Amino acid sequence: MTTVYISLGSNIERDYHLRQGLLELAALGQGMRVSTVYEAEAVGFDGPQFFNCVAAIETSLSLDSLLQVLKQIELKYGREPDAKKNQSRTLDLDVLLYGDEVREEYPVLPRSDIYKFAFVLQPLMELAPALVLPGDGRTVAQLWHLSSFEQALWPVDNFVV
Repeated sequence: MTTVYISLGSNIERDYHLRQGLLELAALGQGMRVSTVYEAEAVGFDGPQFFNCVAAIETSLSLDSLLQVLKQIELKYGREPDAKKNQSRTLDLDVLLYGDEVREEYPVLPRSDIYKFAFVLQPLMELAPALVLPGDGRTVAQLWHLSSFEQALWPVDNFVV
């Protein structure tokens, strides 16, 4: 079994789509843990605010199989097959970390979003502050304390899967 950290986001019917995404992820492994759900402004475009969180699961799926399943889940819930990076979306599922794997090609691991976005690093910090990022050598907590994100996040009260 491999520990995988997956970022989830939605800004279209976000309550529904985030819940469905979490339910689908729970079926891909065992021992799922989920961070607080945060509301965040869209980054890189004008659009409705997002709901974001990070989930950790133990899975027996290979990285390639996991990526295929995540893409199918996104499509199942209405994501456009040719969706662009900076646009509204029903559901976005991104592998942040896949065990200790480090990759320079697609999918780049650890995912660069960890270093770029508060809506990724803060929920990851909740789940695994002592986790050492593969290929980096720093812990998630060290990255968090060094970060200076401009983006504000608000915890979503009473979000229950």
